Amino acid sequence: MNKRDYFSVRTGKIIPNKVIDLKVLKKLFLIIYKKIETDGYFQKYFGFYCEDQEEVAGELGYDLDDVMFIHLKKENLFPITSQIENYSEDDLFDVLEFLHDYCSKGIDGFYHQHNGCGYHWEEFNDKEGQLYFREQINPILKDYANGFELSKNGEILQLADSGLSHLFDADVPTSDKENIETKINNAVLKFRRYKSTMDERQDSIRELVDVLEYLRPKAKEFLESKDESDLFNIANNYGIRHHNEKQKSKYDVAIWHSWMFYHYLATIHALLRIIKKNKK
Repeated sequence: MNKRDYFSVRTGKIIPNKVIDLKVLKKLFLIIYKKIETDGYFQKYFGFYCEDQEEVAGELGYDLDDVMFIHLKKENLFPITSQIENYSEDDLFDVLEFLHDYCSKGIDGFYHQHNGCGYHWEEFNDKEGQLYFREQINPILKDYANGFELSKNGEILQLADSGLSHLFDADVPTSDKENIETKINNAVLKFRRYKSTMDERQDSIRELVDVLEYLRPKAKEFLESKDESDLFNIANNYGIRHHNEKQKSKYDVAIWHSWMFYHYLATIHALLRIIKKNKK
């Protein structure tokens, strides 16, 4: 079914993609959670209620509150429907990551007709269940605060700045996984992690600069000498790579680190494509 804007959005009475607060996010999540649970996506690990057998345990056993405590080191998170009112932002994000790991699509089973009991699934597909969970949750996460998403690996990540999301989704055109692709992926993950620190963001920029350093011999072939030099002067002069008294320190770290990260990431992508094109 195609998603479209309804009357109040079309007429400007409700602003589309309006930023929502934690209270609204929890309410929306609870609606989605109940639907996913009703559709049997948690049967494999959490179990289910049967009209004949009553409580049927899943692979995680009967006491899910204890299971969550073991994994998350937090108490009183389950049952979700009765505990969610007390969730902090961190609690909610922990639970989202946990649910993602244990969401599994039923692919074979039978319908238990007694009192309309419902489907009892016997075979499951974890990957399809996790994909479905992300598809349901990410539309509400993107409208919360500065925007978040649940990654394929089940981590809450910050969305890219406006207009730059394509840099996170773009292929890395290289066969060198160790020196280029892995380093880029590590830098992106470190930068996007929920509540990443300034030190972690600086490390992510440093890792991108290391990739550029590795590509520097080839960069000399395709960039003017001044342009090639300027790429590294930015990192050197703003305390990313080296530390000395000549470096600039009176600047807004959050703003400049964000700019430098996207600047270097875009430069690497452009340079790799130029190198690939000239190999042909």
